[in-house]
Amino acid sequence: MYKFKFKHGEIVYNDKGFREWQTVENIEEYKPSEIALVIVDMWDKHWSKGATYRCGILADKINAVAERARKSGIFIVHAPSDTMAAYENTPARNRALDIELSECVETVEIKQYSSPIDASDGGSDSIDENPPNTLVWKKQTDKIIIDHTRDIISDEGKRIYSHFKKRGIKLVLYAGVHTNMCILGRSFAIMQMLRYGLKTALIRDLTDAMYNPEKPPYVGHDEGTQLVIGYIEKFYCPTIDSSQILGK
Repeated sequence: MYKFKFKHGEIVYNDKGFREWQTVENIEEYKPSEIALVIVDMWDKHWSKGATYRCGILADKINAVAERARKSGIFIVHAPSDTMAAYENTPARNRALDIELSECVETVEIKQYSSPIDASDGGSDSIDENPPNTLVWKKQTDKIIIDHTRDIISDEGKRIYSHFKKRGIKLVLYAGVHTNMCILGRSFAIMQMLRYGLKTALIRDLTDAMYNPEKPPYVGHDEGTQLVIGYIEKFYCPTIDSSQILGK
């Protein structure tokens, strides 16, 4: 049984009667069989050199968490968008395809809020050879192991949801990139799974944002990522720390 400490933000009135944000933590328990871990867009290469560098560091950490989660019985989903051709006829890809698609009914209306950071230029903080959004990735990074006996590989939200429904998944954890883009907006990502009525949570130390410090709000890259994490905690879903899976 996993006992997660979820962190989220909410508006409260202080002792002077003024509104302010407050960090709230609550404990919830889940069986490993009720949990899925979705690894989002951890590609072998990114058009942004800065993103490629940071993802390389992040990949080792995500792999360690995925291995521990898998051993405990958590369902692992590899979701490297636009790379399904690289996994044609592999067991994990075939397992993803071998399911009857569920009726995917959106039961929850999700309001969209303005991002706290401006990534209108693509969000790269490095000098890059490729224009923004150039598709240079071919597969998921090899640093993250795919267990072809248990995992699935898919970038289709309805297919992934169908696996969740069949397995009785109650909590979907997210790790990967990028916090202000794919983590929220992909068809298999936080906002869509919330629309389907599933509980979601972001692993806050296993993610990174696309953000150029030359754009508003003119802070460092890491601070920009923390602003997005806080934004998700306020408006979409709680976060956890990876140590809660690693048992540290």
